[in-house]
Amino acid sequence: MRAAILQQTGQDTLDVRDDVEAVGFGPGRVRIRVRAASLCHSDLSAMAGILPQPAPFVPGHEGAGDVVEVGPGVTGLAPGDRVVLCWMPPCGHCPACRAGRTHLCTASIRRLTTPAFRIGGDTDVYGFYSTGAFAEELVVAADSVIPVPADLPHELAALIGCGVTTGLGAVVNTARVEAGSTVAVIGAGGVGIAAVQGARISGATRITVVDPVASRRERALGFGATDAIAPEQLKHAARELPGGYDHVFEAVGRAATVRAGYDAARRGGAVVVIGAGAQDDKVAFSMGELFFNEKRLLPSMYGGGDVRRTVGLAIDLWRAGRLDLAGMITHRLPLARVNEAVAQMRAGEGLRTVLLTD
Repeated sequence: MRAAILQQTGQDTLDVRDDVEAVGFGPGRVRIRVRAASLCHSDLSAMAGILPQPAPFVPGHEGAGDVVEVGPGVTGLAPGDRVVLCWMPPCGHCPACRAGRTHLCTASIRRLTTPAFRIGGDTDVYGFYSTGAFAEELVVAADSVIPVPADLPHELAALIGCGVTTGLGAVVNTARVEAGSTVAVIGAGGVGIAAVQGARISGATRITVVDPVASRRERALGFGATDAIAPEQLKHAARELPGGYDHVFEAVGRAATVRAGYDAARRGGAVVVIGAGAQDDKVAFSMGELFFNEKRLLPSMYGGGDVRRTVGLAIDLWRAGRLDLAGMITHRLPLARVNEAVAQMRAGEGLRTVLLTD
């Protein structure tokens, strides 16, 4: 089959090969025919080494497809089922899972060093975060897929696998934005736009999008943002409000934007960190301001709640016409043109590029 492979961490381009085999099928595993995979900035971060992932590996964790085969012991799944990938599935037994914080389960991290593919018949290749959606087929543990309705198009389902769930969940699960709130979203990529839509659905009365790219700012207005500004305008916008924004969502993953978000939030407000940043990118706060301002710093990982529940919410909102998924796809490309999609994302073009394997 065909798949896109990063041979070495730090390389700029992927190697699209047709001599790739998905390996590891057996008890507790399922074979998936990938139909659509969305490119997320986290894929680029893994390629650059910002997020830990052994190489060589097949990127892609926002994927949707159909079950081809189920291994012994697998229940609740059958050939033909439509599914999305879950890149960090809960084990159900660890302290986080028992406390209902299933999105914080790290049990699946041990799978990062288990080969998921083989190229040329003898070279092992990993799948990004135990998935590897930039392939025509993959084998994953049964807990790494979530069934979705058959009428949800594959390309829309792929978005729900990470970006939409992460942004929407940060609003409804982590921040629990209330009607009448003021919200700023820093970063108008796919995750940021999902947060914008979550704020609109939650009844926020002012939703300010902050992004350096004019086209992305303009696009955000179509998803429910009330105003869109460049980063240097954020301080002034915050001063126009009584004390600042109730909620600031940072969807970039950099210390500088977290700090800017903190400064823009009102006393007692919340700064929700959605972006996945580097381990050595340090953000600084004084003990005095942390105590006096009582601003809440709320990291939000994978939607900040039970992933399956948040996925279900996203589907329900899409059915009700309240969540625009189709509008978030700005490019549709065949898998063979994955490097074009990578270049577009690096240039800040569009929201989500979906790679189609049909």
